[in-house]
Order: sequence, then structure tokens, then C-alpha cells
Amino acid sequence: MTYAAVVELIHTATLIHDDIIDHSALRRGRQTINELWGNNLTVLLGDWLYTTAMKMALRHGSVAILDRLCDATLRMTEGELLTQKRLGAIDLQVEEYFEIIDRKTAQLFAAACSVPARMLPVRAEAIEPLERFGRALGTCFQLADDLLDFTAKAATLGKPVLSDLKEGKLTLPLLLLLPRIPAHERAKIERVLAERAFASVSAEEILEIVAREGTLEEVAVEARRSAEVARQALALFPDSAARRALEFAPDFVLHRRA
Repeated sequence: MTYAAVVELIHTATLIHDDIIDHSALRRGRQTINELWGNNLTVLLGDWLYTTAMKMALRHGSVAILDRLCDATLRMTEGELLTQKRLGAIDLQVEEYFEIIDRKTAQLFAAACSVPARMLPVRAEAIEPLERFGRALGTCFQLADDLLDFTAKAATLGKPVLSDLKEGKLTLPLLLLLPRIPAHERAKIERVLAERAFASVSAEEILEIVAREGTLEEVAVEARRSAEVARQALALFPDSAARRALEFAPDFVLHRRA
């Protein structure tokens, strides 16, 4: 329970800091902390949550678990640095995209899932499969999240549709799209990236191009592939309520609506 709380605190701290970086006013349909309190207090709150999480983890005395959680947190920070470095870059590559989501999302999933195998008595043979399960589940989650940015209604999603593009971020549906479309349509995406707004180009125009080219369906296939990788990683474990719960997680992620 303590380690579950630690992971939740780390995750919440990253969301708080992400909202500051992205100048986000909404998170899950509600005002963000930075919108309510301003950036100065909100940065300190994120720092407090990080430090509290690590202090809680230290009480159990497992250096190996603390090291893994610290490693995941460092990778998340590196992922955000890569995101900022490539913000608004029309030449972002698919490989870069997957490196970013591995660091920003999948690594924390992997660390969280492998914590039980690292607790005493350590089950060394279970660490790698649980890490693999977590990374695949995290990748699946991020791909599904990217799809929702195109397909969900703002009221359900809790933030504006196509908010990633508006923030200067190219996700997989657009990365697959860009090499296939003519220059004048590519220029529309470039304008949104440059303006950080749907000013001279509407969100509906971008959605129409994406729908025509079918890249959302391709990303959905990729998400299902990651879900299957996650399920296969559990083959080591005997049938049990716990295993069935983990097997359900990829399906839950694939079919979530917010």
C-alpha cells in the first residue's frame, strides 16, 4: 500500500509540473492547480510531492526499489526535456516519439508493476516479465491517450480536443499522416504548430484530413499490439485472481473514454 501511494504521488507530481510547462488550464475537466494558485506555489507543491514520495519509500528500507523509482522519475524528466527540445518540430520521427513515450509514460508503469517482485522475499525471475508487462501497458495507455485527443468530446476528455497539437506536440496519428499528404495540407499542420492555436486553421480541418487517411485506425492497431505484448508477459504466472486482474488492465486501457 505504501509503494502504491508512492507511485501515485510521483505520478501526480509529474502531472502538476506538466500542466505548468504546458500552460494547461484544465485537467480532467477541472481547473489545474497552476490556474488556481499560479506557477510559483504549484512548482513547490510538485517538489513537495516528489520528496514526500521518496521519503515514504525510504521508510521500507529497500534501496533496490527506491533506486528503480528514482530511475523512472529521472527518465520521465528526460522525456519531458526531449519533448521540449522537439516542441513544434515538423520533422519529428516516429522513433523519437516512441523514445519519448517510453521515458515519459512506460517507465513509470514498468517500475510500478515490478515493485512487488523486488519486495522481500525478492522474486528475481518475476522482475523482468513484470517490467515488460508495465512498459507494454504504459505504451498502450499513451497510444490510447493520443487517440482520445482526436476522438473524444472535450466534455468527456476533460480538456480541449487536439490539445497536443495546439501545444506543439506531434503524436503518432499525425506522424504517420505527414509523409502521405500534399504540401498544402502539411502546411496547415505546420501553421497550428507555429501559432500554438487554431487561428488560421480549424481543428475540424485537421480532423478531416486524419479521418480521410485512416491513421487513427493504424494507431489503434498499434495500441492493441502493445496490449497483447502486455498480456503475453504474464505467461510466467499461474492462473489466479491477481493475474486475471492484470490481464484485464490492457483491455481497460484500450476501451477507456476519458
